[in-house]
Order: sequence, then structure tokens, then C-alpha cells
Amino acid sequence: MITLDLGVRERVLRLNEQELEAMKVLWDRGDVSVRDVYQELSLHWPVPYTAVMTMLGVLEGKQHVEIVSAEERGFIYRAVRQRDEVLGEMASEFVARVFDGSGRELVESLIKAGAVRREELEELSRLPVSEGEAVR
Repeated sequence: MITLDLGVRERVLRLNEQELEAMKVLWDRGDVSVRDVYQELSLHWPVPYTAVMTMLGVLEGKQHVEIVSAEERGFIYRAVRQRDEVLGEMASEFVARVFDGSGRELVESLIKAGAVRREELEELSRLPVSEGEAVR
């Protein structure tokens, strides 16, 4: 069995569920205030405003976001790390941890669970893998 040994850097950069949701707000909306993130997150679950302030501070410490300006009513934040980069890292870590690095087992599991439609599989089969190669 393969074990995944995450280094300190990887554990620090890893996003929890709430941090990921906050990052999605930044990716979707661009530069945002704490209030912007709070208003969006509070549509989905009860979250205190101060928790959102703390979360954005943590994300800044993890170098996922940066403060781009300080306004009268607070800081304006911007995502530093791009969505594709973060989600790719998270997906790779998940496949390594849950499926021992086997993307095939992940896809099989999704198919068996009915989480992937035939049309999606056909679309995926046309995606370039690397250097212009397509999966066939």
C-alpha cells in the first residue's frame, strides 16, 4: 500500500471546506471585501462575520490571497493562486490518498456511482492529456 506523506508546506497550503468556499468567491468575483465573502457564504450556511475575517487572514498567511487595498471599512482581498492550480493540486492529493494514485480507479468509482454521464465521458475522452495527446 502506498502512503501519502505530506510535507509541512503541503499541509499548510491545504484548504479546508470553508476556505475552499471562500476561495471560490474570490475566483468568481475578483477583488472582494470581507463583507462580500461573508454575504456570499452566509447564503449557504450560518457563518459569523468575524469567522470570515479570520478565514481571510488565514488564507493570506497560506499565501492563497493578498490584500490589494485598505478601504475605510476594511481590506480588499484578491486570490493569488489560480483556481485550476489549486483544484488540480487538491484533486491529485485526493487521488493519491484515496485511490493510491490511480486515476483509473477514481473514474471507475465515479462511473459505478452514476456520478458521470456518458456524454461527459465522451467529452473527457477528447481532452488533451499532455503535449497534444488525447486519451483514446
